[in-house]
Amino acid sequence: MALNLSILDHSKWPALLKVARLDRPIGSLLLLWPTLAALWIAAEGTPSLHLLIVFSLGTLLTRSAGCVVNDLADQKLDGHVKRTALRPLATGEIVSRDAIEFMVLLLLVSLGLVLTTNLMTIVWAMGAVAAAGIYPFLKRITHLPQVGLGIAFSFGIPMAFAATGAPITAETGLLFLANLIWVIAYDTCYAMVDRDDDLTIGIRSTAILFGDMDRTIIGLLQTLVVGLLIALGINLQFAWPYYLALLVISGLFIYQQWLIRAREREGCFAAFLNNQWAGMVLFIGVLSQY
Repeated sequence: MALNLSILDHSKWPALLKVARLDRPIGSLLLLWPTLAALWIAAEGTPSLHLLIVFSLGTLLTRSAGCVVNDLADQKLDGHVKRTALRPLATGEIVSRDAIEFMVLLLLVSLGLVLTTNLMTIVWAMGAVAAAGIYPFLKRITHLPQVGLGIAFSFGIPMAFAATGAPITAETGLLFLANLIWVIAYDTCYAMVDRDDDLTIGIRSTAILFGDMDRTIIGLLQTLVVGLLIALGINLQFAWPYYLALLVISGLFIYQQWLIRAREREGCFAAFLNNQWAGMVLFIGVLSQY
C-alpha cells in the first residue's frame, strides 16, 4: 500500500517550512548561542565535532518541531492576530494532519541525533521535549508563558554538560538561570507586539501582566542577566575579553530599551530580533576564553 504522507507532496513543502519557521532562523539562533556557550564551557573549549553537529542540528530541529506544536495549538487564534494571521494553518494552506506528520519527522530525526550521545543527555532531552510541548498551552492559563519558554529554551545547557560527561555545577545553574531570565525579557518584547490583539482574544502574557511597568521590568531582568553572567565569569576565572563581551551585551540591552520606548509594534519586534546579536556576543566572549 502506497504511503500518503504530506512530506511526499512537494506542493506542501513551502507551507511546511513556514509552519516550522525554517524560513526564519531567529528562534534557532536564540536557542543555539547559549547552548554552544554551555558546550564550550562543559568541554573546556574542546567540544567534539560529533557533539557540535548534534547540538547544532538538534537545536534547529527541536525548535522547528516546537513551532509546529505552537501553530497547531493556536491555529484557531492566529487568524485574529495581525502578526500571525497568514500562518499556513490559520489560512488553511495546510491542515493539522500535514503539520503533525512533519512534526513527527522532525522529532524522529532529533531523536536519532540524541541517541548518539549518552543516557543522561537523553533524559534531559525528554524533559526538553516535554517543556516545549507544554509551553504553547500556558498562555491560556497563566500570564507567565514566557517563563515556560525560558525553561524550554534553557534545557540545552544541562544537556551540553551531560553530553560531555561534565558534572552539573554551579556554573551550569548560573548559565541556565541567566538564559531563562534573558528569554523572559526578550519574549516580553515579542509579546508587546501582539498585546492589543492578545487582550482582545483572551491570550495572556508577561507583556499584559507587566502593563505600564513593562519597560522597567524588562530593564531589571536584563540587568539581572548581566549580573548572573558576571558571576559566571568570576566562578570560571574568565579574563577581560569575556567582560568586554558583557559590556557589549549591556550596550545592546540599552539599545533595546530605546527601541521599545514608544511600545510600537515595529520597535518591539526590532528589540526582540536584536537579541540574536546579544547571544552571538555571549558565545564569542566564552569562546575567547579557550
